[in-house]
Amino acid sequence: MRVIGIDLAGPSNHKDTVLTVFNQQNGQLNFLKLIRNIGDLDILKEIEAQSQLDEVVIGIDAPLSYEDGGGDRQGDKQLRQYIVSIGMRPGSIMPPTLNRMVYLTLRGIKLSREIGNLAARYPISIVEVHPGAVIGSRLLERDLEYVLSYKQVLSARTWIRDWFAEQKLTKLPVFIDEESHLIDACAAALGAWHWKDPSLQPKWSFPPNPPLHPFGYCC
Repeated sequence: MRVIGIDLAGPSNHKDTVLTVFNQQNGQLNFLKLIRNIGDLDILKEIEAQSQLDEVVIGIDAPLSYEDGGGDRQGDKQLRQYIVSIGMRPGSIMPPTLNRMVYLTLRGIKLSREIGNLAARYPISIVEVHPGAVIGSRLLERDLEYVLSYKQVLSARTWIRDWFAEQKLTKLPVFIDEESHLIDACAAALGAWHWKDPSLQPKWSFPPNPPLHPFGYCC
């Protein structure tokens, strides 16, 4: 199985968009490639290419639906409650229709639907992922400071990069601690892997509720 983690930014912000590709083998996720500064067409081409080789699961860090009428989706409310219960800050979970989120939501919805039209040889599944919660939910309480500061602090990102190896993400390049977007793309893959693999379990998940919310949500 190929596992893809995508840290998505708004449609005009290719610079902060990162895609990672891993191969699941022998109970590990082996790093294959990382692409940054990437647009929608190149994302779709990469996913289609990987789907010619094996089943693909994709974790996307972006809202893939919105609540009709605005505000939180039910999953947003529940995830916010969950991360507060483990000591994280509630502000990282924002309604998809919030002004600062709408362009990211637009791109996430558009891209997730286009993936469904690809000429895939093997099945593709998609889950919405919150990378910070993926990391924080797997840390000991004494280590929670790293997930609370990794967006701003290099040493925290370096610690998380090394911690990924404990989570069986192998062969990661040293430079992934350069930016939080690189960390988030790897964490999105970790969350998607645990969501998809029946021998593993996400720390929190919310089921799809079609037609308005066709994708699950996890950390």
